[in-house]
Amino acid sequence: MTSSFADVETRALQSMGISGDPIYRAVAEAILERHSGGGVLIDVGCGAGKLWSHLRSRFDRYVGVDVVRYDGLSDEAEFHRIDLDTGRAPLPDAAGDVVVAVETIEHLENPRAFARELTRLVRPGGWVVVTTPNQLSLLSKLTLALKNEFNAFQAGSYPAHLTALLETDLRRIGAECGWVGATVAYTGSGRIPGTAGHWPQWFSRLVPRALSDNVLIVGQRPADGPDPTAGRMGG
Repeated sequence: MTSSFADVETRALQSMGISGDPIYRAVAEAILERHSGGGVLIDVGCGAGKLWSHLRSRFDRYVGVDVVRYDGLSDEAEFHRIDLDTGRAPLPDAAGDVVVAVETIEHLENPRAFARELTRLVRPGGWVVVTTPNQLSLLSKLTLALKNEFNAFQAGSYPAHLTALLETDLRRIGAECGWVGATVAYTGSGRIPGTAGHWPQWFSRLVPRALSDNVLIVGQRPADGPDPTAGRMGG
């Protein structure tokens, strides 16, 4: 049975529209390395729009898309409301120079349809960035061994967190969407198992896959040729 819009809205509100600063910094660093400046940043699952504070100087325009408009979203944002499980963003093809989804894909029923929609939204030659909880971290693997659940997908996170994706899944999804130069990276920030503390950043960056709570994939839509997702169903 397909979720109602009210169900999706309830799930979205569990996150309060905010992710951790290390995630935003990692996304900003990835974009700054690849995008020369100007144009449109589309933030799908934008929440309260905290990413914009890290990238305001790099883009001309910020477009946020989400199930609800959260408190704190900048008045500078052009906002569009959508059910991310079933809807198509009310934006034209190739509308963004960079399209980002920060900690959103794990909330959705169909991550592949979502990735195809991100690909539709980015212009040829533009970049897509997706982040999600890292199931390969030491913390997540220990939780899986002890509780038979990934750390970010325990009972208290359901139904907000629905879909756990591995690095391999992200790479496969990127390939299916035709992204070129796709790179997986980690935030270099992770919680020490059994404590509320975090690993020292210098240490977590030595072994980022094991000691990072979140992972991101960055890929580029091909500059030439047709949309690689054209003709495929969105849902």
